[in-house]
Amino acid sequence: MAKNLVNTEKLPEVVKKVLLPYLEELLKIYEDNLLAIVLFGSATGKDFIQGSSDINLFLEFQKVDLAVLKKSLKLVAKGMRKKIVAPLFFTKEYMENSSDVFPIEFLEMAGNHLLLYGEDPFVNLEINREHLRLECEEQLRSKLIRLRQTYLEVGLQRRGLDRLLKDSLTSLIPVFRNILYLKGKTVLYEKERVLTGIGEEFGIGSATFLAIWHDKRDNNKIGKEDAEVVFGRYIDELFKLTKSVDRINPL
Repeated sequence: MAKNLVNTEKLPEVVKKVLLPYLEELLKIYEDNLLAIVLFGSATGKDFIQGSSDINLFLEFQKVDLAVLKKSLKLVAKGMRKKIVAPLFFTKEYMENSSDVFPIEFLEMAGNHLLLYGEDPFVNLEINREHLRLECEEQLRSKLIRLRQTYLEVGLQRRGLDRLLKDSLTSLIPVFRNILYLKGKTVLYEKERVLTGIGEEFGIGSATFLAIWHDKRDNNKIGKEDAEVVFGRYIDELFKLTKSVDRINPL
């Protein structure tokens, strides 16, 4: 094991087995240019689903250019075959100048991450709440537009519609979590509790969200309902939530 790696004992065993050789090679490739390695997302805890969940890394460098990227092409390709997503490459300066554009993404990483090397880049993170509210609303509105468009593409395919629902909900869970944060709620990282919480706080049908999540996690076939019926309820509840987020006072 590379001497400078930290917190590896906190990794889920299935993640550790895949990730440690990858990190050791990463450190060899980048040496002094690499300032921090951060694992974020479901691979940090019990929401990790072997064979389904991705392993996500945030890397902070002194310098990032094409030459830096090219150094790890072979390693990244090898890692992708084992569900290690191509890492996010940042410099400290770029991260500091991006917090107004990516508040959801940074808060998600800040709240659910594990430092594996270097100094934690999320320790002093500051996020403007109005920037956060705006991104939450933008994400909901853009997802609704994309849902309607994709329905026209796959609506005649039972499996296509089923996949659309699961992919859409998965991408929106971080948005839901940060909407609850804007409302002053304790930040939750268990996906089922987030889906229940968003329904309770805004008076929308979280049962629809939960049915889709259970289908993704346990292959429950969306509560044995027709996917198109569930899709109709899903977009209706998202529309209601979008209207509520538009009225949130973030101050």
